[in-house]
Amino acid sequence: MHRLEVPTPNALPFAIGTFETMGPNSRASFPHRHTFHEIVHVTGGTGTHVVDLARWELRPPHLCVLGPGQVHHWENARGLTGIVVLFTDDFLLDHPGDRDVLRQLSERPWLTLDDATNAATSRLLTEIQEEYRHAAPGAESVLRSLLHILVVRAARLPETTGTATPARAGAVVEEFVRLTGRTDLALWSVRAYAERVGVTPGYLTEAVKAATGRTPSQLIRETRAREAKRLLARTDLTVRQVAGRVGFVDPAYFCRFFRRETGMSPGDFRRDGDVRLLPVPSS
Repeated sequence: MHRLEVPTPNALPFAIGTFETMGPNSRASFPHRHTFHEIVHVTGGTGTHVVDLARWELRPPHLCVLGPGQVHHWENARGLTGIVVLFTDDFLLDHPGDRDVLRQLSERPWLTLDDATNAATSRLLTEIQEEYRHAAPGAESVLRSLLHILVVRAARLPETTGTATPARAGAVVEEFVRLTGRTDLALWSVRAYAERVGVTPGYLTEAVKAATGRTPSQLIRETRAREAKRLLARTDLTVRQVAGRVGFVDPAYFCRFFRRETGMSPGDFRRDGDVRLLPVPSS
């Protein structure tokens, strides 16, 4: 998870620069997400940009709009040039409606520009860069206004079609199922699994439901109940300790969960549960 770092406490929650000046995180090759908005104007380079597992081949010029929490990374990026704009929700103070526009743009994050639009976008971004660099009196309000123009113009662009290659959802489901089989990872929420797989919780839910007909939450509950059964039947851990092992801080809540999932209390299961249904550890 990347956060927008500013040099001083009084600095704006806003930054703009080239891929080079913004540093290696601006073209990171590993899946990651931000707590801020990112607008990228790609003017050159080859490779692939992966956004929520949709793969976009670079054929510049492009405009890319990413919202907080979206997972993305760059694959085999070579000669990447362009401008990167970073800002938080707080910077949209003068134009709060832009939050909704940006959210809609993040749902179609890869926009291809024609020559005229690319030239106009370049001029606007150059103006934003100059305003940011000189930091003259009133620069903050000017930057907010120029950013508003950039957002509005981006919303006017037609959606790019036919150039994205969806990543194999089956691979996501396969990795999710593999992880649910491991009890040493202490992953007990959809968000935790999604972060481990490198996708958003929403994408994980859609992929797993499409493949299995069930939600990740249902499968995670089954995993927790199954591990709790194993610990109750095969160890001498107390109910409180078992609860902690499967991610419950409150033993009483664990007992309610266990009864709902199995029809028995943890104590009754330990005394009377059919341990023949549990896998026997290999010797």
